[in-house]
This record gives sequence, C-alpha cells and structure tokens, in this order.
Amino acid sequence: MLRSTVTVAEAGALPVIPAKRYFTIGEVSELCRVKPHVLRYWEQEFTQLKPTKRRGNRRYYQHHEVLLVRRIRELLYEQGYTISGARNKLEGGRNGGRRAAQAAELSLGDVRGELQALRALLNGDD
Repeated sequence: MLRSTVTVAEAGALPVIPAKRYFTIGEVSELCRVKPHVLRYWEQEFTQLKPTKRRGNRRYYQHHEVLLVRRIRELLYEQGYTISGARNKLEGGRNGGRRAAQAAELSLGDVRGELQALRALLNGDD
C-alpha cells in the first residue's frame, strides 16, 4: 500500500508558532504565509497591529501580534472580507463577545424560568 506524505505547506495549515518573545518581519511572513510588504501595509490599515521598532526601524512582532496577523489573514483570504470589513470585525470582536455572553445569559435565564415552571407543574404547585 502506497502512503502519501503531506507536508504542512501542502496541507494548507500554517506552521506552529515557536516559543519566542520577538519575531522579525521575515519570520512572521513565513509563519503566516504573507509577504513582508503586505504586513507593512496591514500595519497602516489595522491600528491593533503595532510591532515594536528597534535599531534601524527594524520591526519585531510579539506572539499576540503574530496571532493577530493570522486572524487578519483568515478574515481577508479565507472568509473573503474586505480590508474595512475585517477592520470592523476585529474592532467589533471586543464588544461582540460581551454581547454574545449577555445573550447567552438571557437565554439561560429563560430556560431556568421554564424549568422552574415545569417543576412547579409536576409538583402540583399552583
């Protein structure tokens, strides 16, 4: 039986982010499969993406920024968002999680009320 071996690049999955404090733009480019000029452009478009600049204006990305670049890449390339749509999605994501939690809390309260009413009905309470 012939087995085919699939590399990470062929499978479409992004490489694992190594445990480092800082990443150069070249490393982020490889980790996220995005060209360096695209990363520089995204810095202008997404205010959340602010790599540290050191000697000679060299960019150093932290782990959370690499994750952000991957999220931006996913929104633009895989989900088909425009730049402004992805920007709105990222900005709304902070409040969107809170809204979803409130909605879940409301629906949990509704379910709890229904269960209490059902228990009262089964116990014969009026």
